[in-house]
Amino acid sequence: MMILTLKKPLLLIILCCVPWFCSRLAFAETLLTGESEGMQFRVEKVAQGLGVPWGMAFLNSSQIIFTERSGKIKILTLAPLFTSQATASIIELQGVPIVNATEQGGMLDVAVPDDFKPGDWIYFTYSKRHQASTVTTLARAKRNGQHLLQWTELLVTRSATDTSRHFGSRITFDDKGHLFFTVGDRGVRSNGQDLSTHAGSVLRLNRDGSVPADNPFVGVKATLPEIWSYGHRNPQGLVYDSENNRLWMIEHGPRGGDEINLIAAGANYGWPVISYGKEYWGPFQVGEGTHKTGMEQPVKYYVPSIAPGSLLRYSGNAFPKWQGNLLAGALKLTHINRISLDTQGHAVGEERLLQDLNERVRALAESPEGWLYFSTDSGLILRLRPLQD
Repeated sequence: MMILTLKKPLLLIILCCVPWFCSRLAFAETLLTGESEGMQFRVEKVAQGLGVPWGMAFLNSSQIIFTERSGKIKILTLAPLFTSQATASIIELQGVPIVNATEQGGMLDVAVPDDFKPGDWIYFTYSKRHQASTVTTLARAKRNGQHLLQWTELLVTRSATDTSRHFGSRITFDDKGHLFFTVGDRGVRSNGQDLSTHAGSVLRLNRDGSVPADNPFVGVKATLPEIWSYGHRNPQGLVYDSENNRLWMIEHGPRGGDEINLIAAGANYGWPVISYGKEYWGPFQVGEGTHKTGMEQPVKYYVPSIAPGSLLRYSGNAFPKWQGNLLAGALKLTHINRISLDTQGHAVGEERLLQDLNERVRALAESPEGWLYFSTDSGLILRLRPLQD
């Protein structure tokens, strides 16, 4: 009797030809396919039925920590591509403080530095009731299983107003031990030019919440030492480019005038004195026009507004022609906005991806393999990966 022995690769090929076996190999649902710069991609549904997933960060190659604006923090564990488990599993973390989730406020960003290891600090921004108002707050905590421990407020910002608008807020890290995060003008325009409030600013701290001695306004009378730059309206995208030592930010304008800015220490970005946007109540230019001495010009501005919700600098290998590009989630115009830059940091090209999805794109995260994960205000987490992976 002849005994036929099959090697594992051949056996797998044969089994995959059997319909019963193939039916057990589940795939994430593909919503659409497309092409950018000659690179084909697919968009897949990873999770659904969420609140508004406002911030996302990879803790390791298979786990994403994400916030929901309503005040929840969750862990998403990704399913392998070839598995009987078609979707990710999600657990809710305990130990989360009460947030003031009204209008534009709530649990906002979550971020970890590039050197993050299990047991290290995880950083958050959120809107918190403080005295008679609500303020943007920076905190950190450590995770142990399903619990957040040692929740510590690093900075309860001086940003109180009587509105529930323009809290910011995004977090990023440089490679020198510093943390940057943004606070919007809180709906009060004059805050953008007022250095006695954190509102309308990019702030810079050490990771433990202390103020770096070389911050530009340390020791300056009637200014807050945490301020790194000012003259901002509502920055909801922030990313540090360690390769070129650049800090990038994207912010909401009024009616038109969303801006991508290259952030420099101590610089004034003009709001509300200059803007490329128009007033809400008529066809009038905001402030004094688009230029003024001593105020910075954006690298790029958008008219009409795209309503940016996030910013990422792509560095992966999955889409090599995107390397060094900026990617922004667009809320109002429902797409991912891709900006190509030259070596000097000038914007030289733009592409609008995934417009057919018709989804408000909120948060962006790059996976270790270079795939792009993004959340939508409709409660989805999706991923964009090469078509042939």
